[in-house]
Amino acid sequence: MKEFLNKIHPVNQEILEEYISHWREYKAPKKTIMTAPGETERYMYFVLDGIQKSYYLNEDKQHVIAFTYPPSFSGIPESFLTQSPSKYFLETITESSFLRISFEKHQELMKEHREIESLFRKATELFLIGMVQRHYELMAFDINQRFKSFAQRSPHLFSLVANKDLASYLRIDSTNFSKLFNTVKI
Repeated sequence: MKEFLNKIHPVNQEILEEYISHWREYKAPKKTIMTAPGETERYMYFVLDGIQKSYYLNEDKQHVIAFTYPPSFSGIPESFLTQSPSKYFLETITESSFLRISFEKHQELMKEHREIESLFRKATELFLIGMVQRHYELMAFDINQRFKSFAQRSPHLFSLVANKDLASYLRIDSTNFSKLFNTVKI
């Protein structure tokens, strides 16, 4: 975790070690709904092992927003940051293990250490940049371009995540996804 955080923004090692010491281990079995619509995200997670997905349900159909896996943060970011009810689900795809920190402790440590606040401002900026890029790809790319871009960025997920979830994430019909999967070299 320390290496991951230092890549985002360097922090004095004593302060970083104190901050990390407040994260607690947490495990969740496969197919665990960690956060549901209407619940407020009380924790920020750092993924140690496993894969998770966040998704909306519309007319009982899942619309996948994101996948998280090591090393990355996980949770419902806007619910965590604003302490407001989530509008969508966070579910484990596989058995997962995390480190997690409560909203209250995270806020306390950001107030105490300007470097931690700067670290998470940078992390939030990177998250926003990623979301804008994803939005652009969904709006501007055709299905071939979306598939190829994803295949270049995250080829490992093809063997770890169900095709129906990948198709939903890429907003590609399952039949077209299968055709692309069989014709595009990954």
